[in-house]
Amino acid sequence: MAVHIWGRLSSLNVRKVVWAAQETGVAFTRSDAGMAFGVVKTPEYLAMNPNALVPTLQDGELVLWESNVIVRYLCAKYGTAELYPQDLAQRFNAERWMDWQQTTLNIGSGGAFLQWFRTPEDKRDAAVIAKSVATTEPAMAQLNAHLADRAYVGGEHFSMADIPVACDVHRWFALPQPRPAWPHLERWFASILARPATRGVLDLPIS
Repeated sequence: MAVHIWGRLSSLNVRKVVWAAQETGVAFTRSDAGMAFGVVKTPEYLAMNPNALVPTLQDGELVLWESNVIVRYLCAKYGTAELYPQDLAQRFNAERWMDWQQTTLNIGSGGAFLQWFRTPEDKRDAAVIAKSVATTEPAMAQLNAHLADRAYVGGEHFSMADIPVACDVHRWFALPQPRPAWPHLERWFASILARPATRGVLDLPIS
């Protein structure tokens, strides 16, 4: 059985997984699931992923959910030694930033995204956006400072760490609101967008 990804491309978490697969070059197929596509509440899907969320990965007999775990798996099994660092210090540095994306950056940024893109204009809550901005901008400033003396999140080489972080940055930069200048972050993100494997992922509109 070939690698198969379940999930809609409007999902940040699905984008991570599709991009990771494209970075490794592994052949894969994808089925839309979640939100308007449904599927996730069916007995067949719940047997794979009892959380009724996307993405879900099938690779032969293995079924995985949790987007950053899937990114790690794909990079470990199908990627290069740079994509999935073999040196433990480098690997766990990458792991740290992947966890930071989920526990800090994503939690902060999600509020503004939901207000701008998933909430009707007449029902938007400016206080929710302001709180999201107040939480996310310091995290972006932290990332900007981190990138001042390194090419990528994990060091001098592109690695699995860049994938989830860049997906969150991509979404935040698409919000129709002002933001500070973060020159190191912007330089890094421009280099990310130049990667061929981001096609069909980071060149899609946010929705």
